[in-house]
Formats: sequence, C-alpha cells, structure tokens
Amino acid sequence: MPVSYILAKGAAMHMENFRFLSSTQIIFGRGSHHEVGPETGKYSRKVLLHYGGGSIKKSGLFDQVTASLQEAGVEYVELGGVAPNPRLSLVYKGIELCRKEGINFVLAVGGGSVIDSAKAIALGVPYQGDVWDFFSGKAEAQTSLPVGAIPTIAAAGSEASWSCVITNEDGWLKRSYNNNINRPVFAILNPELTFTLPPYQTACGAMDILAHVFERYFTNTPHVDLTDRLGEAVMKTVIKHTPVVLREPENYDARAEIMWAGTLAHNDLVGTGRIGDWATHILEHELSGMYDVAHGAGLAALFPAWMTYVYRHDVYRFAQFAVRVWDVEPDFRHPEEIALAGIARLRQFIRSIGLPVSLAELKIGREKFDELVAKCRMPNDDTLGKFVRLTRDDLRRILELAAE
Repeated sequence: MPVSYILAKGAAMHMENFRFLSSTQIIFGRGSHHEVGPETGKYSRKVLLHYGGGSIKKSGLFDQVTASLQEAGVEYVELGGVAPNPRLSLVYKGIELCRKEGINFVLAVGGGSVIDSAKAIALGVPYQGDVWDFFSGKAEAQTSLPVGAIPTIAAAGSEASWSCVITNEDGWLKRSYNNNINRPVFAILNPELTFTLPPYQTACGAMDILAHVFERYFTNTPHVDLTDRLGEAVMKTVIKHTPVVLREPENYDARAEIMWAGTLAHNDLVGTGRIGDWATHILEHELSGMYDVAHGAGLAALFPAWMTYVYRHDVYRFAQFAVRVWDVEPDFRHPEEIALAGIARLRQFIRSIGLPVSLAELKIGREKFDELVAKCRMPNDDTLGKFVRLTRDDLRRILELAAE
C-alpha cells in the first residue's frame, strides 16, 4: 500500500541534544504505601485525596493511606469519582474544592487517570484562567501544586512523567499537556497493590507500557544504540512477565518487573536523544475520548495497523524490532519479511493476553472515522507524527486497516 507521508526536512545525522529531568522520588516495594504520611507531610499539612470509583475503599487501601496521613498529622479532603478517561468537569470541581479548603497538595491514589486528573487540578489551582487553556495550547503553566502518587496499576507511567491527559466533555476532546512541572514530587510503587486487578486491566496496562516505548523506539534519529537497547529491555520485560501475572495474579516478582517497566517507559529515559513519533497516541486519545474505550485496548487495535502502514519507511528498524524484541530469526536477504513477521508476533501477543486487534472487536465502526480524524490536532504543518508525517488521509487509511 502506498504511503503518502511527508518526510521531515533537515533530519539530524546524530543523536539529538537533550535535557533530561526525572525529579520524581520513587519509593518502591512491599508495604511502601504505608510511608505516604511522612512523605506527604514534607510538603503539606492539608491535602486533596483524589481517587477513582471506590475500589481503594473496598480493598482497604483507603483506610491504610488515611491512617498513615493521620498519624503524620496530615489532614485530607476527599474527591473520588475519576473516570477511566478523566473528565474536565471533575478537574474543575477539584480546583474549586482546593481553593475553598486552602489545599496546597494533591495526593492521587489509583491508576493513570487518577494521577492525570490530580495533575490537572494541581495546574488549575494557582492559574487565574481556565485550566483547559493548557490543553488547548492557549497557555503555558508557570506553576503548579505539588502532586504525590500511589499507582494501583502498572500502565500509564503518569507517576513519573511530564504528561497529563484530560477529556473535555464539550465535544469529547481528549488532549494532553506536557510540562516538567507535571511530574509528581514522589511516587510510591507497591506491586502488591496490583494483585487484585482484573486480567483485562492488567493486559491494557501492559499494552500501554509497550506503546510508550513504541512511540520513542520508532525514530529517524540515528546513533541511538543505547536507548534502543534500553527500550528493547523494557519491551522484553513486559512481554515476558505479562503472561505470568495473568496466570498468577499474586506473583510479586513478575508484578514488580512490570510496574518498574511502566515507570521507565514514560519518564522519558528511553526517549533521550531521539525524536519520538506519537501519532498513534494522539489518534487513540480521540478514539477513547469519543468511544470511552480503555486506552490500552485502543492502542492494541491501532498500533499494528500503524506499523503495517509505515514500516516501509524504515524496513531495517522494523526488522531490528522483530529480531531483538520478538526473537524472529534474522534473514538479511529479506528484511521486509522479517519486519512483517515482527508485526505479526505483536498481533499474536496482543491477542494472547486478551486484548482486541481490531476496532471491530471494540464495536467501533467506520461511520465516525471522518469525525475522529478531524478531531486530531495536527501540529506539524497539518501532519501528525515525526517518524512518518501523516496527513489526515493517511490517518483515515490507518483506521481502515485497524477496522477488521
């Protein structure tokens, strides 16, 4: 299939210059969530305790977190109800609550959506305008409340990333805002907290981790051997251990490997010195914003289609991906066959962990493809992506590839 992409002009011939900041303190291990009180107390004596649908109360985690806060002399105000694709309306409610209660710290306990919602609240409290200004590109944040995070799923990596993604119900637009002030001041990672996750959520989390590496791994930047290998290590770790935790949900060692992989996949360590792509993520954000599907499931349906559409742009990088990540037998005479075999093994893996490999499996038809494509922000001269610059027609074709 012909690809109507536009190549980047003046592509670099060396590793990119970069500045790397990973300011989040990581507190990792069994029972580590009991340290939340003393850690939070270093920053505030009154916090917003932000969480999702109430599972942390059923599991007993809420009581353990609040006991630690109280023991440390930290007062808390609750705000639950974060949806899987976090809503702007709840962010507004959180901003108002923090201002009313004089709160100057946000503690997120839950998945990536909870952490992103906490980040958006933290951005909005000191800002005099509409917090959506940051997500719509109208403003840059100069300050933010500090955020702490206790993730209960290995997935988004939001606990140490500079990214924040919010869905605006007015138009169902899902937008991201990247700024280093979004990085939480601490993240407490206890793999035990992921033991009770349903298999589907565990699998979605694994796909999200892989996708964060894919977006960085497929690059036009040459001479990035070290970060290639770092990214490959993260991917192989997830591929090895995800089937284990699906069989053995309380396997601490496998859960720990995946949880740490999720953080490293998105704190940008594996993206240093290279230009990532991010077209698939932006397309999926609009997909999950419109259809409210799990982010990992949407990525599972879209990424093999994107790869199939663009692999000819750099067959050798896709062949490297196949050999190093998926253990495809190398055949230097037929790199295209090797590249396609790697994409096929990705599809097989996705299916093996119980995720969809097509939009049809998510019950998403073609009738709104044009609307979906129209909603995508196209920052690069009306194109999307950096590895391959895709037009809106290209995005429509990728959706068609992902349809069945």
